[in-house]
Amino acid sequence: MVVCDTLSAEFFSIWCPGNYMGTLTLIKCFSITQQLGASLSSIGAEPSATLSSTSLPFNPIKLVCLVGWVYLCLYLVQHIQFSSLVPKDRKSIASVATLFLGPVLLFVLLIMDVVKKLSEGHGSVFEILKERLQSISAGMRSLRFGSKNKTSIRLLDSSGRSITDIYGHGKGRQEDSHTLELTEQIIANALEERASDILIDPKDELISTIRIRVDGMLRMVKQLEPTVCQAVVNSIKAVSNMDIAERRRPQDGAFLAKTGDGTVFFRVASAGAVSGEKLSIRVLNQDAGMFTLESIGLTEKQRAVIESMVAKPTGMVLMCGPTGSGKTTTLYAMLNRIDLFTRNVITVEDPIEYVLPNASQIEVNPKADITFAKSLRSILRQDPDVICVGEIRDEETAAIALRASQTGHLVLGTIHSDSNASALVRLLDLNVTPLLLSSGLDILISQRLVRRLCKSCKVPAKLSQNQIHDLHKKGVNYKNIFQAKGCDQCHETGYRGRIAIFDILVLSDELKNDIANNKLSVTQLKKDGDKKGKSNLRKQGLKFAVSGMTSLEELKRVIG
Repeated sequence: MVVCDTLSAEFFSIWCPGNYMGTLTLIKCFSITQQLGASLSSIGAEPSATLSSTSLPFNPIKLVCLVGWVYLCLYLVQHIQFSSLVPKDRKSIASVATLFLGPVLLFVLLIMDVVKKLSEGHGSVFEILKERLQSISAGMRSLRFGSKNKTSIRLLDSSGRSITDIYGHGKGRQEDSHTLELTEQIIANALEERASDILIDPKDELISTIRIRVDGMLRMVKQLEPTVCQAVVNSIKAVSNMDIAERRRPQDGAFLAKTGDGTVFFRVASAGAVSGEKLSIRVLNQDAGMFTLESIGLTEKQRAVIESMVAKPTGMVLMCGPTGSGKTTTLYAMLNRIDLFTRNVITVEDPIEYVLPNASQIEVNPKADITFAKSLRSILRQDPDVICVGEIRDEETAAIALRASQTGHLVLGTIHSDSNASALVRLLDLNVTPLLLSSGLDILISQRLVRRLCKSCKVPAKLSQNQIHDLHKKGVNYKNIFQAKGCDQCHETGYRGRIAIFDILVLSDELKNDIANNKLSVTQLKKDGDKKGKSNLRKQGLKFAVSGMTSLEELKRVIG
């Protein structure tokens, strides 16, 4: 009985899916069985009777198949994370189902996808199956056990081809494998560090650098030899559908990456530099569509003003600020407040950073002669309720957007300017008539992004006597102000993440009347507006500093 109990315990341990000692345990079980048979034979017992009374609980062949099935299911769970057959919000459920069903679930999903594409007229059964099997094969290769590539990422071009397929797998391609792995590693590390940009710069004939922009600040991550760096640049250009042979003229391209968390899109721009070719990769913010007005840093009063505005059927809200100040993210937060089921929302963007469900999104493409102005003219014939303009750059776009706000549409847009007053000056400089400007524009919002202090290492601020005196005059409790220190979690920067500060200018009837009648001095408006705007931005930023969210040094860097 003791030996039988030992056998049962050993076989039970094999049932655990994560037990990598299953094979050794199986050999041990067979050894115990042989010892049992030998001992019974030595005492004269009949082997047939003994074996029938102490038969194994599992057939060895079935047991091996069971262990193989478990490992196959675990392997396919990884593939589910990259499969385009499974919607992003269903991947967790699909992963659990795959643990039990294994390849059966993938086969069912494949059949359903083929039937759906056939009904939509995407070609013949053979063509659809060939496309899907090629995609699955590429995913299997990238996830194979024992691979040296430790990054869980796949780089794809706009048509869905992987970077490995673009380079091919023929003879003489072994030297490319290191370059492809290095390229994937650079992209994966940038995503892990929450980078917004990746810059590849040739510094001289001996060294090239790779830098990433995290929370608005550049950080050096790697230095490469020029030959290796050029190979990485060529691989990125290849997957971005750019001409590898052309290294002098500027080029634009785009690619995407499949990760365990979903799909990330990238915009690529190249240019010839003195020491070689420079590459800039913009990581499009896939979380922009998840932001709400409550989460981006608005005060309750500011949020109430914006909410009341986006609830109106007509009018215009214009976001202004420098490049990289989070204007587009705030626009998405406003769009998330709008009921997309009852209002027809159409956006014109360059590029589309996040896909909004139940909204029509148009991407600007100058090569195809799709501009902001031409898109806006066509949008007005599509019965829109809400129009979102990614950026107002020229006179025609500004005039069409302002006229649309007068004809029963709610218009949201952005413009590059330093402050609210500067935005008015720029619109007038674009030859927008004062009457059109005063009647179409309702709210101007200036925005800046300040870095959050790292919660793990922030320390009480060491203030000078002059700073303490100034804060005391303003009635500010300076004892709760912190400053950055630096730790491993924030890469010794002292900051992690960013939060927005705002200055909202509601155009009153008096101000609109002054603009319409040319009674408003542009010079005085800019002077007073800049002073008021900076004052409001500094006031809100100071509230964040007093609450321990940011530092006085960061406010000075961003606002001045």
